[in-house]
Amino acid sequence: MKAKSKLEEQNEPLRIMIVDDDVEMGRMIARKLKSDAYTPELFDDPREALKAARAGCHALLITDIIMPGLDGIELMRQIRRFDFDVPIILLTGMPSIETAKKAVELGAFRYLTKPPESNELLSAVRKAAFAHRISKIRREAVALQGGHGYSPADLAGLDVALDYALESLWMAYQPIVRAADGSVFAYESLMRTQSEALPHPGAILSAAETLGRLEELGRRVREIAPLPFVGQGNDTMLFLNLHPRDLLDEKLLDWDTALGTLSTRTVLEITERASLDKVPNASETIAYLRAQRYRIALDDLGSGYAGLTSFAALEPDFVKLDVALVRDVDANKTKQKLIRSVVVLCRDMQIQVVAEGVETSSERDKCLELGVDLLQGFFIARPGKPFPQINW
Repeated sequence: MKAKSKLEEQNEPLRIMIVDDDVEMGRMIARKLKSDAYTPELFDDPREALKAARAGCHALLITDIIMPGLDGIELMRQIRRFDFDVPIILLTGMPSIETAKKAVELGAFRYLTKPPESNELLSAVRKAAFAHRISKIRREAVALQGGHGYSPADLAGLDVALDYALESLWMAYQPIVRAADGSVFAYESLMRTQSEALPHPGAILSAAETLGRLEELGRRVREIAPLPFVGQGNDTMLFLNLHPRDLLDEKLLDWDTALGTLSTRTVLEITERASLDKVPNASETIAYLRAQRYRIALDDLGSGYAGLTSFAALEPDFVKLDVALVRDVDANKTKQKLIRSVVVLCRDMQIQVVAEGVETSSERDKCLELGVDLLQGFFIARPGKPFPQINW
């Protein structure tokens, strides 16, 4: 049999899944869709609908909200575990502001009252079918350009994607070495995950921030990052990134955690890109952490404009030069002058300077010449599972 062309596939009647335990209501909606040349498939059991949805053959899902066993909201969440694109129209016979708000928050394409008026239903279906096709084209275009085409399109998808990212979260470790002799001083822990939807730390952080789950993410990172260091007899340090919002979490201050037991060997990194001004009592929290013998690093120096505020609030033990300052420093006189100035100032304050992003031997040598204390970057070692071998 001859394979169908893309154009022929697009001209076929769209398959639409209808999920409603009220069979008569479902049949009525199906008749309206057939009259407009769609191909509806009716399910009165949401669990059977969930199984059918995994085939990815439907351009749209229309589901009742209130159903026994698996309601429409949860069905939407479950489908977002494997399909970020299919639009979902939620129906209810008992409309309320709260359910409407929940539907919109999760990213339902439309929220309609039962029985839906024909013109309203068909208008929503046409717009949803168009949105589905555009979404698929957008993902194909992203993939064609070498990008990642599977990011969630709504909060329901984002929520389940973050669930999986947290479940599969692991830490990679990148060595930080002494400039004097190339010996390992510390390892920075960096988030990694098996999630294709949230494939890098920036995507995970953005999702957690959007969903109000930064505290959960921070606790998970602080739970697993110290584990390779527990029970070690040496004095190798752990550098651990904090989001400024982590300073609001009381669990950060607990002694009785894996991280708490390693406080004397832990450096908490706070980026210059984020302002501490909106974190209540930030200075008091940092003072308490110091009392627990944590050390503090100001990360990404040179990337933002919060330097003075951050220095005053943090009084850092370490300053990490931003990658942009280190890149091509061997050939850039302006960068050399800036780094030399930072080194001189920090030495007076007994602050150690870390050059991040060292990728060539020439960059390494120039950083050594400029007097930085510590080095980190792909030339030294790429991040990996505990613990990567270094190149010197």
